Amino acid sequence: MRAILSIVLASAVSACALIGGGQRVPDTLDAPGIARDGETADQLVVGHRLMAAGENELALEAFTRAAAEQGLNADTLSALGSANLRLGRLHQAERQFREAVELEADFPEAWNNLGVVLMELGETGEAAEVFRRAYATDDGQSDMIRDNLRLALAKLENASYTEPNDNSDFRLIERGEGDFILRSD
Repeated sequence: MRAILSIVLASAVSACALIGGGQRVPDTLDAPGIARDGETADQLVVGHRLMAAGENELALEAFTRAAAEQGLNADTLSALGSANLRLGRLHQAERQFREAVELEADFPEAWNNLGVVLMELGETGEAAEVFRRAYATDDGQSDMIRDNLRLALAKLENASYTEPNDNSDFRLIERGEGDFILRSD
């Protein structure tokens, strides 16, 4: 009886290994090889697409590869900060956004994202100043940055010394490639 059961199980396993047209599924899956034409995808673009798909860890890896290829410039630092922000690593994200704006002071998206991190950390006063800087750097063109500034200022106006610092009425929403906006619930 055991011999028959073993044969039935072996047949079932081998049948499962076949896919349409009788082709066998390989035992291991190999990653794609090196591009024959020598061109590779821009890892920043790959990372932003992965972020849009909700694959934040993979996006962080792609942004890290981009930083290795391009160096730690404002774009790669901002991208790394965005991935870390999405992963809840607020202090890492804060440091990366600060470095990005230090390298490129006229980068409104990085200023905005730094403001979002500061709001999440409960640093509302500094966040409002950062949003002001982002809005000025952007010449007031971004509705998203203006809305974040308004929310930070409203939070400052309604703050009291007796209330605990509670950010539960704000949530992060990603818009575009690594840009975040605060929305009140």
